[in-house]
Amino acid sequence: MKPVLTLSNKKGFFYKLSRQQQLLFMTLPIILYIILFTYVPLWGWTMAFQYYKPQKSFLNQQWAGLEWFKFLFNDVVFLKNIRNTVAMSVINTSLGFITAIAFALLLNEVKKILFKRFIQTISYLPHFLSWVIVTGLVSSMLTTDAGAVNSALVALGIIKEPILWLAEPKYFWGIIGVTYVWKEVGWNTIIYLAAIAGIDPNLYEAADIDGCNRYQKMWRITLPCIKPTIIILLIMSVGHILDAGFELQYLLRNGLVMDVSDTIDIYVVVYGLSYSNYSLATAAGMFKNFINIALIFIANEIAKRAGEERLI
Repeated sequence: MKPVLTLSNKKGFFYKLSRQQQLLFMTLPIILYIILFTYVPLWGWTMAFQYYKPQKSFLNQQWAGLEWFKFLFNDVVFLKNIRNTVAMSVINTSLGFITAIAFALLLNEVKKILFKRFIQTISYLPHFLSWVIVTGLVSSMLTTDAGAVNSALVALGIIKEPILWLAEPKYFWGIIGVTYVWKEVGWNTIIYLAAIAGIDPNLYEAADIDGCNRYQKMWRITLPCIKPTIIILLIMSVGHILDAGFELQYLLRNGLVMDVSDTIDIYVVVYGLSYSNYSLATAAGMFKNFINIALIFIANEIAKRAGEERLI
């Protein structure tokens, strides 16, 4: 039976609001920030339905209807960018999940606290480097003459001569995936380590009594207990399937690998800033956001039907 909202309950609610004025005033700047920088800019989406010219106001623009969206789906370059974005996003997400979970499980098995903290600190550090620095390191390591990768592979006899890693399209997606993992794997393990820390120690003690070794405890206790966390993070990652990135691809791209390096975000920047076609850039951005939102609801519904944890 649902509780009835009586007048006394209403008075109690407003009484609590009056008693928590300080908390309301503290949250007001955050609310204004979200409204100003998240919802107000949505007005700019009207450019996707206009032949937008900066010298005119929004109300005086010539309306284009769905012309820019039709152009996108008939543009070979944009369709190729969708392919590149999805491919790199799947690679980054897959490698990111596997390496982060595996690294968290291994760190959890380290018993020496000082050594464990040292490894955690070392793994976190790349996250705080800007992509400009990271791409500079990657480029220097992959150069043909003095690059560490080519030098090591030649010395080990794996390859006979240096490889132009950043000039071969077939290597580009792999380089993006490895670079992403190196930069973010330590940071991505934080939430998994927090989930592991919340597991009841009695489960491990019972497993010890039953004679389970470390690998059996990881497989039978740790992974099932952090499964809800993995599902939630996976659903959230699905919602970013068209967010493969911008800085990493943009800074490592060149004329030889543009067919596999350009993403939707690069497409938006090129047409929006270089060609000043703000309407087309806005339409491409809207398409990406709508697909991401739809994928979140689809993944959430699949998790719901499978009886797993879900966002909603």
